Amino acid sequence: MRDIQNETDTRKIPLQKVGVRNVKYPVTVLDKTNKLQLTTATVDLYVNLPHNFKGTHMSRFIEIFHKYHTDISMQHFLEMLEEIRSRLSAQKAYGTIRFPYFIEKSAPVSESKGIMEYTCSYEASAGEDERVFYVNIEVPVATLCPCSKAISDYGAHNQRGIVKVRLLYSDFFWIEDVISVIESCASTQLYSVLKRKDEKFVTEHAYNNPMFVEDVVREVYLGLKQMKFKWFSVEAETEESIHFHNAYAYAEYNENEKKVYSH
Repeated sequence: MRDIQNETDTRKIPLQKVGVRNVKYPVTVLDKTNKLQLTTATVDLYVNLPHNFKGTHMSRFIEIFHKYHTDISMQHFLEMLEEIRSRLSAQKAYGTIRFPYFIEKSAPVSESKGIMEYTCSYEASAGEDERVFYVNIEVPVATLCPCSKAISDYGAHNQRGIVKVRLLYSDFFWIEDVISVIESCASTQLYSVLKRKDEKFVTEHAYNNPMFVEDVVREVYLGLKQMKFKWFSVEAETEESIHFHNAYAYAEYNENEKKVYSH
């Protein structure tokens, strides 16, 4: 049969990315406690297309991803992209997968168990001479306003927020360890199951540990720096309970420059 994708294009326009997007697929990722975890990912895969190629072979993206989906760990993600790049005769391959990651978590006093969901994603590119791989993790937290506590005769407003970290991958790490660092840097952690004695503990813990979003970002920054990541960014955003706006802070670290960037 005629293969139009293999025919020559005469318009002399290279394309930076061609591929498949929004592919829903079951995947298996590493789990620190249970060794493996089954979840569902949304997948984007691309390669560059030289000016003389009319098209790429879309089915090959799925074929190769299917080969890796039962172990799409950090170590294997770049291997998958390299195989895509080679099979499609491309100079560069790109991939992103986004998936919910579940951790069983005990309440702080009653130790009642529940499941917490954290959104994670891998983003990478593999070229002939360069490989770049980022891991993104989103962690829900709660904060209590230091200013509100300082000026109020009783009580203080608090809010739920999200902390997002972007980590340049160089050495293996556990997602759970990063989540633990982030949760320890907020006024209090969130839980899926809380009994009354747990609510009392969480409420009082937050009151005794007030945090601005600026504080959260700086504390997470220090925690990730101790984990020896070469580059990372941290952002925190809270949905303010008494203000009609969100509060936001951002910082990034680069081992080569040894200073904080913020905006």
